[in-house]
Amino acid sequence: MLQLNYIRENKEEVIKRLAVKNFKDAESIISKIVELDGNRRTIQKQTDDVKAEANALAKQIGELMKSGKKDEAEGIKAKTADLKLKEKNFDDSLKNVEGDIHALLVQVPNLPSAVVPAGRTPEDNVTVFEHGDIPKLHEGAQPHWELAAKYDLIDFELGVKLTGAGFPVYKGKGARLQRALQNFFLDKATAQGYMEVQPPVLVNEDSGFGTGQLPDKEGQMYHATIDNLYLIPTAEVPITNIYRDVILKESDLPIKNCGYTLCFRREAGSYGKDVRGLNRLHQFDKVEIVQIAHPDKSYAILEEMREYVASLLKDLELPFRTLKLCGGDMSFASALTYDMEVYSTAQQRWLEVSSVSNFESFQTNRLKCRFKNADGKTVLAHSLNGSALAFPRILASILENNQTPEGIKIPKALVPYAGFDMIS
Repeated sequence: MLQLNYIRENKEEVIKRLAVKNFKDAESIISKIVELDGNRRTIQKQTDDVKAEANALAKQIGELMKSGKKDEAEGIKAKTADLKLKEKNFDDSLKNVEGDIHALLVQVPNLPSAVVPAGRTPEDNVTVFEHGDIPKLHEGAQPHWELAAKYDLIDFELGVKLTGAGFPVYKGKGARLQRALQNFFLDKATAQGYMEVQPPVLVNEDSGFGTGQLPDKEGQMYHATIDNLYLIPTAEVPITNIYRDVILKESDLPIKNCGYTLCFRREAGSYGKDVRGLNRLHQFDKVEIVQIAHPDKSYAILEEMREYVASLLKDLELPFRTLKLCGGDMSFASALTYDMEVYSTAQQRWLEVSSVSNFESFQTNRLKCRFKNADGKTVLAHSLNGSALAFPRILASILENNQTPEGIKIPKALVPYAGFDMIS
C-alpha cells in the first residue's frame, strides 16, 4: 500500500507513474484520496482544538473547585458537556473519512520503478538475458503430457477423478522427480544463506492483506469460508507475514528465508492449449525465496536474486531467458519484476518458471514491517521474493528437452537426488 504522505506530497508524479502500469482510474482515485486527506486533516485539527479546549476547561474547573468556587465551576461544566459531544462527532467523522481513504488506498497498485518499460501485454516485455542452446529433438518427439503417459509418471485423469482438472497425480519416477526438485532447490537456497522455514498453507485475512493478495479482485484464491482462511497462492504470503508488526534492528538486514509449500490458484478463465498438462495447474509445488532488506540495498539484492535463480536453471541445463516486465504485465504489488522462462522444445514456446520481484515498501507498509536506523528513526523495510523454483513447468521442460529415442535423460545435478539418471 502506498504511503498517504507520499501521495499527498507527490500527487502528479504518482499519477504519472501509475500510468506506466496502465491503472486507468489513477487520476480520479488519487485526486479523491488527496481531497479526503485534506478533509481528514481539517477534522483532525478541529478535534485537537476541541480536546485542547476541553482540557483547559477541566484544569480551570479543578482550580475553581480547590478555591471553593463551586457554583462557578458547575457553570463551566456545562460547556465541557457540549465540547464532549463535539469531540464525539468529530471522532466519528474522522473514522468515516479514514475508512474512505483506506478503501481507496487498497485499490491503488504499487508504483513501478523508473526502469520499468512501458507496455500493456507480455509482448512488450524486454529480454535482458538469454542462456543455452535450444536442443534439437529426434523425429517423433512428444510434449510432456504424452511422455508422462508413456512412462507412467503423471496421471492427469486420475487427478480429475480425485479432485478435478489441474490437480495431477505424480507416480513412480514422476513423484521421485518432484521430491528431487524440492530437495535440490532447498539445498541450493540454504547454501546461499537462506534460512528454511516450513509455513502453513492456510492463512488468515491479515496475512492475505499484508502481501497484497487481498482484497482479491480476480477471485484467484481458494477461500475456506467456514473458518475464513485462504489457501496460499505462493509461500511468499506466510513467509513475508512472519515479519508483520515487527520492528527489526538495522543489523538484522537483510533477512533471508526460503520455504517449500504446495500452492493453490483458481486460475479462473484459463483454457485452451496453454493449460494442457503441467502448463497451468490449480495445485503445484514451489520453493520460494524471500528477503527483507534495507531500502538502500534492495535493488542490488534483486539483481543477486535474479542471478541466483539463473544459476539454478544453468544447473538444470535448461535454455532460458530473463525478461524485464513492462508496466502492464506486472503484478499489483511489484515495483520491478524479472521473469525467467525456459524453452520447451516439444511445445516450441517459452514457459515462465520464475518471477523475482522487488516490492519496495508496498508490502511492508501494509505489514508494518519496520527497522530502527542508525539515527533511531523507525523506517519501513523493503520486501523481495522469487520463485526458486516452481516445479510444474521445470518438470515439463526437463521431460521434453531431454527426451531421446531410448528414454529421458535426467540432468546431472538432479541425479543424486532422484537416484536414477534415465527414465525408460
